[in-house]
Amino acid sequence: MTDLIPVTLLTGFLGAGKTTLLNRLLAANPGVRFAIVENEFGTVGIDGALIAPQATAIVELSNGCICCSVRGELATSLADLLSKRDTGELAFDRLLIETTGLADPGPVVQTFFWEEELRHRFQLDAVITLVDVCHATGQLDRERVAAAQIAYADWIILTKTDLATPDALPTRLAAINARAPQLDVRELDQHWPALLATGGFALNEKGLPPANPFRHNSAARPLNALGGKPARSWDDAIETVLLEAPGSVDMAAVSAFVDQLVEQHAHDLLRYKGILSIAGENKRLVFQGVHRIAGFDYGRPWESDAERKSRIVLIGRDLPQDSLRAGFAACAGT
Repeated sequence: MTDLIPVTLLTGFLGAGKTTLLNRLLAANPGVRFAIVENEFGTVGIDGALIAPQATAIVELSNGCICCSVRGELATSLADLLSKRDTGELAFDRLLIETTGLADPGPVVQTFFWEEELRHRFQLDAVITLVDVCHATGQLDRERVAAAQIAYADWIILTKTDLATPDALPTRLAAINARAPQLDVRELDQHWPALLATGGFALNEKGLPPANPFRHNSAARPLNALGGKPARSWDDAIETVLLEAPGSVDMAAVSAFVDQLVEQHAHDLLRYKGILSIAGENKRLVFQGVHRIAGFDYGRPWESDAERKSRIVLIGRDLPQDSLRAGFAACAGT
């Protein structure tokens, strides 16, 4: 079978510095051949001309947001890139997709699962989200998509840190997405190998946050100038929820729990991942999903001295945390 081509999705709200970071990535990895898909909102492309010339191929998608009207064009363009690669017209090792600052990454991620040709040729490796520390607080207060971009991230890159300090922003970001490491853009060069080998969408054990993920810090909330009450923020509804069950879980019970979880909350489940200890099974069961799309596989065996427990991390909107924790705990096997 043909080796899968790794894909990195670069997202972040308007002005976060995505094209600048993309050029830094190209310069830091001169031995890697990149194909780049560049999305802009409008009929006249600009950013494509700003990308460093060492890119093997640049495809510009315009006149629409990549998450809606351009989605079909994205799939068509990627199929065209594959055709040219297969015939020897192009040679590239990796694919980079830079979305417009107005794009929700969710539909782009789903494209690589739904489209059969893409699913068998590409491996989505990571979503990298840039966050402008000068303007992120206001963007999170006003823009739903800004919170969604953070929720899908495997890595969060804090930009413009030379102009402002993040202050309480990292805690706020971690409340939305506790599984994504946060990096200062000024220290990024030492992290390129990790960013290009994330395995964020592979069925492995990467990506689970610490046992006690950050919670919202109410002191970091902006206040309404008139009433002194916390202002409405789009990220209020999105947060990381950790489910844990001691020991092993019953396979039938946990299957029913996951089926019900997806059936009832698929629209609001942005990303989820779990490592389960199944009663009577020596290997870890790893699964992850985006909305209704989920995959399962058995990973490495449990070590003889390892504490066997099951954990699921959910990133979503308005999830009923107490009932979900109780339902998962009830899956514990005997």
